[in-house]
Amino acid sequence: MKTILLTGIGGLTPRSIASIIREKHPDYKIVGCDIEKKAVGFYIKGLVDACYVVPRCGSDAYFPCIERLVKKEHVDYAFVQPESEIIAWGDYYEKNGRYPCPVFMTDKRLSASLRNKSMMAELLAGTEFIPRTIKVTQDQPAYAEVEKIGFPCWIRAAEGTGGRGSLRLDGMNSFKSWLFINGNIPEFTVSEFLPGRHLANQMLYYNGEYVKGAALECVEYVMANTAPSHVTGNTHFGRFLNEDRINEFCDRCVKYLEKKLGVSAHGVLSFDLKEDGQGNLKVTEINIRHMAYTGVMARAGFDLIEDTIKILEDGNCGGVERDLYHQYDKPYVFLRDVDIQPIILESEEVFNRHGKI
Repeated sequence: MKTILLTGIGGLTPRSIASIIREKHPDYKIVGCDIEKKAVGFYIKGLVDACYVVPRCGSDAYFPCIERLVKKEHVDYAFVQPESEIIAWGDYYEKNGRYPCPVFMTDKRLSASLRNKSMMAELLAGTEFIPRTIKVTQDQPAYAEVEKIGFPCWIRAAEGTGGRGSLRLDGMNSFKSWLFINGNIPEFTVSEFLPGRHLANQMLYYNGEYVKGAALECVEYVMANTAPSHVTGNTHFGRFLNEDRINEFCDRCVKYLEKKLGVSAHGVLSFDLKEDGQGNLKVTEINIRHMAYTGVMARAGFDLIEDTIKILEDGNCGGVERDLYHQYDKPYVFLRDVDIQPIILESEEVFNRHGKI
């Protein structure tokens, strides 16, 4: 039996990871921690075996608390999910030459660069990989540069996920109004508007080797009408895709970043992409962790959760199947909502089977 620590257990992705581990390894002990005592993962029956409220990762008390937790629960390894904690664990490794317990995550130089979208945009500036993008702040709104991007354009917060601070801007007045409404967000990126499909994938790297990847399309969003952009962090309806060009494009992007930063990709990287008006792929975000779809992808046959466990338990990547361009065996689609488990359907044909009155 192994004991696995999951940080940020109140979040959707850690809960999804925990549910897959519970199904495939019912004898494993799962320990969940979160900064919030009302984290929903603490109260889902059977999800975790032990619960701990911990300090914020920016606090001096955070790592002493994590170290005590690891020792008390005899933690074998951890899934660290919130990006702020991934960066903090990278700092810990730089200072101590080790992690509090084994983890599978990328080099801090890469993770720190990708966490902030404006830093990512600067790294990829002038390449095929991203749309024309600039950084704006509340103090330096860069009106002239925004005019050069042109309208419509897209604005979103430089840090955070879930479409935070996102909106299509159709003119300078809407830009100024959006900055005022979101005065609590200090930094944004503004980029050319991309009208095509919203795509996403997950890719696993081990010491610079691209091991496997799979893609999907985000078609409709949970509670879309609650967001001014109509884009939220959760996909309500999505399609699993067998389009090799998506992973090929993303791998070329990763190789570019490896060369630019002098690092080797290691861990799970998750891309969000949009197509421009000609169908060209453009990166909008690169996450340094499993993404929210990781559990539903696992149930459709692409299981990076189990692969992560193999790597951590074997101490190498030898037991993970090489699958650079994963092909789903059926044209699966999925449905997700707030208070239910995701549903996977074999194809969209099922939508046409309902009776009519």
